[in-house]
Amino acid sequence: MESANRKLIRPSLTELKEQITPPRRGQKKPAPPDQTNAENFYYVKQMQSKTPMVFVLRDGETLHGVIEWYDKSCLKVNRTEGANLLLYKPNIKYMYKDGERNS
Repeated sequence: MESANRKLIRPSLTELKEQITPPRRGQKKPAPPDQTNAENFYYVKQMQSKTPMVFVLRDGETLHGVIEWYDKSCLKVNRTEGANLLLYKPNIKYMYKDGERNS
């Protein structure tokens, strides 16, 4: 049995170049999404568990209460010590879970 002469078939260099698209320079990564919904998720979680919260306002005042509902610009806070409040989000410096009242 004789071995047949085999010709190696290779694609031409131009065919390879057409198949492989070079990375384009100057193309930037896509911008991250405008909304991650992390804020909404946090509010819903605190509302469902009725977590006691502390709200520190921009003027330094501290309020304690539970978030009843929220919208794009406000939080409604139910308080045991005083009237319920509607807090404008830009007036809130920061908030955290009330550790004293969690027990």
